[in-house]
Amino acid sequence: MAKNVIQFGFDTKVANKHELGTITAGVATVKLLESWGVKHIYDIPGGSINSLMDALYEENQHIDYVQVRHEEVGAMAASMHAKMTGEIGVCFGSAGPGGTHLMNGLYDAREDHVPVLALVGQFGTSGMNWDTFQEMNENPIFADVAVYNRTVMTADQLPHVVDEAIRQAYAKNGVAVVQIPVDLGWVNIATDAWYSTAHAHRRYPNPTLDPEDIALAVNILNEAERPVIFAGIGTRGKGKIVMDLCRKIKAPLANTGISWDNFPSDFEALLGSPNRVSTKPSVEVFPEADVVVFVGNNYPFAEVSKVFKHVKKFIQIDIDPSKLGKRHYADVAILGDAGDALKAIYDKVDEKPENGWWRANLDNVANWNEYVHRLETKTEGELQLYQVYNQINRVSEKDAIYSIDVGDVTQTSIRHLHMNPQQMWRTSALFATMGIGLPGAIAAKQDFPGRQVWNLAGDGGFNMVMQDLATQVQYKLPIINVVFANKQYGFIKDEQEDTNKGFLGVQFQDTDYKKLAESMGAVGYSVTEISQLNDVFDAAIRDIAHGRVVVIDAKISNERPLPAELLELDPRLHSDEDIKRFKKRYEAEDLKPLSYFLEKEGLESHIGTIEQGGF
Repeated sequence: MAKNVIQFGFDTKVANKHELGTITAGVATVKLLESWGVKHIYDIPGGSINSLMDALYEENQHIDYVQVRHEEVGAMAASMHAKMTGEIGVCFGSAGPGGTHLMNGLYDAREDHVPVLALVGQFGTSGMNWDTFQEMNENPIFADVAVYNRTVMTADQLPHVVDEAIRQAYAKNGVAVVQIPVDLGWVNIATDAWYSTAHAHRRYPNPTLDPEDIALAVNILNEAERPVIFAGIGTRGKGKIVMDLCRKIKAPLANTGISWDNFPSDFEALLGSPNRVSTKPSVEVFPEADVVVFVGNNYPFAEVSKVFKHVKKFIQIDIDPSKLGKRHYADVAILGDAGDALKAIYDKVDEKPENGWWRANLDNVANWNEYVHRLETKTEGELQLYQVYNQINRVSEKDAIYSIDVGDVTQTSIRHLHMNPQQMWRTSALFATMGIGLPGAIAAKQDFPGRQVWNLAGDGGFNMVMQDLATQVQYKLPIINVVFANKQYGFIKDEQEDTNKGFLGVQFQDTDYKKLAESMGAVGYSVTEISQLNDVFDAAIRDIAHGRVVVIDAKISNERPLPAELLELDPRLHSDEDIKRFKKRYEAEDLKPLSYFLEKEGLESHIGTIEQGGF
């Protein structure tokens, strides 16, 4: 049956029924996506993408179209899918605003180096370059975000270009964008005019380690007195060898926030992450360290915070040669897989006896963990975010997935979620776009339907995407959405406290998220007191067991979490009055600086600090 879509430049004389030995270019393209293992494609239809919608309709037994309420959410879900599975995420948008709305999610994928394919509608070929409705030159729009960016010119090209786009996205760990004039998807092409290259896809093998580089690293570590291992996401799945090496050479372990789920939270030497999204032990350790093993890591605050300025020797391990030396001068640069390189070092390095450096850091970690535990387990006073995390930890399953929004929740989740490597923690890491939590939870529940999924968001981030709570309900995705609601952009407010004359634009009116949830068909709960938490979280677990979507509106206090990057604890750096004020504000009366534990071991403290870095 011919389609009456002349407004989008499609010639209605072109039949879209299959002729003998032919297939429409659109259906060939969807079959190609299937051959690459694509299970879900996210976004909103529009006239300029309708030939793809027709093809998805025809192939609906094999690939799921997921209707979201905003194209940005679809693109962010595709990005988070790629982060959680390692497989390409796919989204689409119609011509003009549908495509431009994708940008936030596409930039998130670009910055976190994950493969995403965006299919963008375009006016039909007969109307292109005539300044027709929603018609524009889309190619330059996506030039910056994409590793591959093409406009299809003929129907025969369509499946071929999409196949090439997927290969490029995988090979370059980035975003591929294909603009599709709507008429081309309905055109018949020969059934043998296209093929998939999915069967030929291969990942690069691990580089062969250079024995001389390993030997140099071993020599430095044998001489080190205060070594630290700083692990990034390149160590994901290799946590055991990292911890084994830490114990062998008596090096405490710092990790980037985005690799938080790679190590058990109860590892005795786990310092956490430095700078803004930070924990106290990690902030304090680098000014005291003499050797850093920087492994699988692209820590983006390194230069601006000068975190390594006190370090004497720097050993870097990375599988990407472009990263070696990128963040700091490398005394030893090892090209290779993190696990392979650490195992090679472990086999050759001398085992160090227990020493003051190791004990001081373990005591510092224990002191910090006691502080965190005390906040989480309070039973009296105003409801704070800490007690909410305590409940999340209580009811979370051992393989739970946490989709984390951006803001205070990013920082506090790595402090207060008690993680293990079976669990998953994902967010918008380098791009840090607010609103990522809810789309990530949608992707997680579709990719891992048997696992417990959480969306943890501040009210600022949740407000940006809360319309897509309806998407969770529509697709029957039993997710627990926890909204830490305190009527402010807390993370930004904290920045303004440090750098501005006053607060502006960081506070907003309250929303009743319980009623919002109920209006969309979800179950809503409102919590205003610590005493309510147990019953609400128990009820939420029962609800998701019955397939319901849950929103917990936690009306928390609005005080600032302890700024670990701006500690006022050391009497050699701060007055007694400042220390007393700092401890009182952050309920940190028993918190001690690392220098205290070093001096207990008879070690000198260097009284060094790192800078906040760019804020």
